[in-house]
Amino acid sequence: MKDNDKITSDWAFETQAIRAGSIRSGEREHSEAIYLTSSFAYDSAAQAQAVFAGDEEGNVYSRYTNPSIKMFEDRMAALEGGEMACASSSGMAAILGMCMGLLQARDHVICSRSVFGTTFTIFAKYLDKFGVKTTFVDFTDYQQWRNAMRPETKLLFLETPSNPRGEVVDLELMASIAHENDAYLMVDNCFCTPALQQPLKLGADIVVHSATKYIDGQGRCMGGVAVGKAELIEEMHLWQRAAGACLSPFNAWNFYKGLETLSLRMEAHCRNTLALAQWLNEHPAVEVVHYSGLPSHLGHELARRQQKGFGGVLAFEVRGGRQQAWTVLDNVQIMSRTANLGDTRTTITHPATTTHCRLSDEDKARSGITENLVRIAVGLENIEDLKRDLERGLSQL
Repeated sequence: MKDNDKITSDWAFETQAIRAGSIRSGEREHSEAIYLTSSFAYDSAAQAQAVFAGDEEGNVYSRYTNPSIKMFEDRMAALEGGEMACASSSGMAAILGMCMGLLQARDHVICSRSVFGTTFTIFAKYLDKFGVKTTFVDFTDYQQWRNAMRPETKLLFLETPSNPRGEVVDLELMASIAHENDAYLMVDNCFCTPALQQPLKLGADIVVHSATKYIDGQGRCMGGVAVGKAELIEEMHLWQRAAGACLSPFNAWNFYKGLETLSLRMEAHCRNTLALAQWLNEHPAVEVVHYSGLPSHLGHELARRQQKGFGGVLAFEVRGGRQQAWTVLDNVQIMSRTANLGDTRTTITHPATTTHCRLSDEDKARSGITENLVRIAVGLENIEDLKRDLERGLSQL
């Protein structure tokens, strides 16, 4: 039995995060089971033929059909307000899978410069090898997006808030720019999650996530997911069926159980991050803090309109350069020096030499990735402990 057979439009987000997509087997388990199996058996040869042909509902092979993965996909589709979802082995696999499903040689993509470093590489290097050309534009310059349009433009791609500076773009406006030119808008919603922002309801066609981040919430598993209209997501399903960049059932189980506490966790992340941003904003060793929760941030009012919270990631620039930034990192005792984010544990990194290290100096400069920039993904520890932890390094500057 599927609990999502009972879903009605008046279910709140928190209820869907706990109930949507659940499958209960004949054992009548209350907590969802993990279907750790590579293949599935049938009562007869005729039933196997019917399932493989699609004439009878059922599972074929865990590379592309598995109940645990289906539960995660259905729950994510419900939370993002999409018709269908396709899970993948990582967030990058979700981005690549959607591109492989939608794009072909001689298509054109417009991408924000303010994206994760590996996302930049996918568009700039690998898709280019197969004849898909990408134009990179300044994230918040809407005229650059318009000017970059060509007759062959098929896709616009962006993150909002951006990584790592937390810039914010108007999703309704970006959707209108894309649709006026018969292009799709794909949004990386990793920093906000559907608990804080639902881009599909603001006009986007596709939403992608690194489920490794806040959807898991504890830094345990790798995975990704894309959500949108069924006709678009089905293209990714077909590609993934052949390519095999699939999510493991065990990781899927961790993700949909993680979704049960997503709202509570995101509220706590936002609360801690705002408090730390306000503290850093007054610190004499800090030049500027990049966090849309601060009224001084250029995207503050826009973030208030289209997000339910300001997120759990901030960046700040210390007075000095790389050595001063590294001094801060080298002196923390609580924060983890790692590039992952979305964990209960606070993480700290130097983007210029980690997440964005493969960008050219010119591209780093255009994206605001300076040598004195530090990024913190604020976890759920006590906020006063986190302040004292940062002060160990800041006090030496």
